[in-house]
Amino acid sequence: MTLTDGVLLVFIVLLLGWAIYEEFVLVKRRGKTRLTIPLLRRNRIDGTIFVGLVVILIYNNITTHGTAITTWLLFALALVAIYLFWIRQPKLLFKNEGFFFSGVWIQYSRIKEMNLSEDGVLVMQLEQRRLLIRVKNIDDLERIYKLLVASQ
Repeated sequence: MTLTDGVLLVFIVLLLGWAIYEEFVLVKRRGKTRLTIPLLRRNRIDGTIFVGLVVILIYNNITTHGTAITTWLLFALALVAIYLFWIRQPKLLFKNEGFFFSGVWIQYSRIKEMNLSEDGVLVMQLEQRRLLIRVKNIDDLERIYKLLVASQ
């Protein structure tokens, strides 16, 4: 196995680990999930560019008669990227003490201010950071509001 194959394998394992963590582990962390809100996907163009570059690498490896394991690892990387960018649904998980947003735990006490923009983006101001939450269904904003009011 070459260094390239090793690096590809590490990236595949890391991306798969992140996907499994976000899909199965976050649901069980920090207690029972009170509310799950699907979010809009971001960075579709970035995903398309990444998959396109991996396809170019696959083509280049095949035409230059590269090793078969490199080709298979590149295919696996492309499949994981397709899952992460197009199949997986990002979600906001509300728990009793806080919520998970993009895999990061945020306690309710850290929220200093909340606003709703004209285009339906929920803006949460934390101590030093601003979260822009783009929900898939606009009616979910009311469910979030009710949950946050009930937890105060």
